[in-house]
Amino acid sequence: MSYKTSIKTRVLLVDDEPDLLHVLSLRLNVAGYDVETAQSGAEALSKLPVFRPQVVITDLRMDGMDGMSLFDAIARAYTGLPVIILTAHGNIPDAVAATRRGVFGFLTKPFNHRELQIQIDSAVQLGGGFPEETEVEAAWSAGIITRSPEMQAVLAEAKLAARADASILIRGESGTGKELLAHAIHRVSRRHEGPFVAVNCSAIPENLIESELFGHRKGAFTGAAYDHPGLFQAARGGTLFLDEIGDMPLSAQAKLLRALQERAVRPVGSVSTVAVDVRVVSATHRDLDVAVREGRFREDLYYRLNVVTLSLPTLAERREDIPLLAAHFLAAAADRAPQEVKGFSPDAMGRLVAYDWPGNVRQLHNVVERTIALTTTPLIPASQVEKALNEGPAEMPSLVETREQAEREYITRILTLTDGNVTAAAKLAKRNRTEFYKLLNRHHIDPALFKRT
Repeated sequence: MSYKTSIKTRVLLVDDEPDLLHVLSLRLNVAGYDVETAQSGAEALSKLPVFRPQVVITDLRMDGMDGMSLFDAIARAYTGLPVIILTAHGNIPDAVAATRRGVFGFLTKPFNHRELQIQIDSAVQLGGGFPEETEVEAAWSAGIITRSPEMQAVLAEAKLAARADASILIRGESGTGKELLAHAIHRVSRRHEGPFVAVNCSAIPENLIESELFGHRKGAFTGAAYDHPGLFQAARGGTLFLDEIGDMPLSAQAKLLRALQERAVRPVGSVSTVAVDVRVVSATHRDLDVAVREGRFREDLYYRLNVVTLSLPTLAERREDIPLLAAHFLAAAADRAPQEVKGFSPDAMGRLVAYDWPGNVRQLHNVVERTIALTTTPLIPASQVEKALNEGPAEMPSLVETREQAEREYITRILTLTDGNVTAAAKLAKRNRTEFYKLLNRHHIDPALFKRT
């Protein structure tokens, strides 16, 4: 994993007038900024996860996606990334409306370039968006392997949320990495020197959950042969991670709410409370909104835990990460392989990328481990992947779905063979580059993902 080392402020400049874009880009480059340009809102969104700007400057009036629509899309996907809007049509009501919606700055053309630089520098000091990170600073999320824009947006939001002490609720399907994200939040928070204590709420019997969380005194119940401090006290000064909080019984929910409100716990069998200083991060794969409506989860506890919500994408929603994750799991298991395994064959990798992964990253890890254990060749073949996936009989797909899947697998295979070289892949497919790029766009395939590092 590599990180940018440039100390220049990265600015993404968006305008659908090429001449103005060129002139402003030159002026900002001369002023010492690292500038990337885009001639439309759609192009800007595609460049955000790659260029990772610290500030976005966009024209207001553009064909297609205008400046405010681009701002709305950025605000949804990249929380905290400052946006400055330029316009020749601006007036005071426009500026007021834009700033109320969260736009950092609003300048009317022709504008003073020194004023623009002041706004850029002020925006960078906010620390939102894609901050410049050294390798040491980036280590907080080193366990999360991704190049997915969706996942990078979650990490950016998590880093912002970690700076405060507010409770965080992580939503995501089983196997998406909720505990990894919780641990990353702990590492980047001010509590990073304190303990990180994780507990799976669904794994503790209902009659023991109060004792496990809050502790007990010796003799409090049969089998309590000694004082037990409980997990809240064990996490003092650090982070308590409550996994699968949606499975906690209602009787324990009331006591958890009291502990969070009072910042103190009362061990079972004790008449006094013990103050605890912990930051609570919880996670669930269940829909707590539905659970609240059905009376299975306390509404007051839900709002106490849900101060900040982070939603993890499924592996199927971040397919560009599958080759990275597969290579990582392969390297981690290489010393346990019966022989030297160098990687997956192009067909095998195409099958991994095309699969829907209902078990998410955890299932991918398991499949990679199984293929390594059973392979007898340096390159893992597609047949071993099929065997590891162990797919049962499924509903017969339609002809259109079958063609789409075959086309996607074919494109993935030739991109793997050509190391992501679009020209070479188009020649293999006997298509011109324009037609091939249309195929890539239709299947949402990024050829850069197949370039070997």
